[in-house]
Amino acid sequence: MLISKKSRTFVIRNNTFSIMIDVKEMLQNAEERMEMAAMYLEEELNRVRAGRANIAILDGVRVESYGSRVPLNQVANISTPDARTIAIKPWDRKQIRDIEKAIMDSDVGITPENNGEIIRLGIPQPTEERRRDLVKQCNKIAEKAKVEVRNVRADIKEKLKKAIKDGLSEDNEKDAENELQKVHDKYIKKLDALMEAKNKEIMTV
Repeated sequence: MLISKKSRTFVIRNNTFSIMIDVKEMLQNAEERMEMAAMYLEEELNRVRAGRANIAILDGVRVESYGSRVPLNQVANISTPDARTIAIKPWDRKQIRDIEKAIMDSDVGITPENNGEIIRLGIPQPTEERRRDLVKQCNKIAEKAKVEVRNVRADIKEKLKKAIKDGLSEDNEKDAENELQKVHDKYIKKLDALMEAKNKEIMTV
């Protein structure tokens, strides 16, 4: 057996075949998938309206533009002039009605106002009860992301166990599992930090 510690690549040779088991690639795959779970959580939390102006709540808005439905940020400049207001300035003033309609037809839940040039969204302050509901909603989203991270760990662990049958030593498999656990723990902490920050945002009056 030839072992390269630097790349953590294991090559097993006998008279009839050669098998390569790339543990590093498995761990990279695990990290990439866990990062996607963290990105999912961050995007979903950004869409939760917590009483402060956040243009991410408009990410799902699609506007009719020359026969196509396009993201709002492709037809307008979106900004937050203050903590309670989102301002939307169309590149083409003729599209202001289409943009307004798209917002009203979406799940944003805020009635837009316009002066003929700029559309404004006033972000209402949630009640204490609504804030608690939002925290519960966000916790559910976070738990979904955590489940995905745990599922990735389980999937890679299973692949490592199977790799033993192909010639990976038990010691190397244990080392790889330890590395996998470190990656798992890192992303669970990252998800917890995202959730903690969002809860603080929601509960801050």
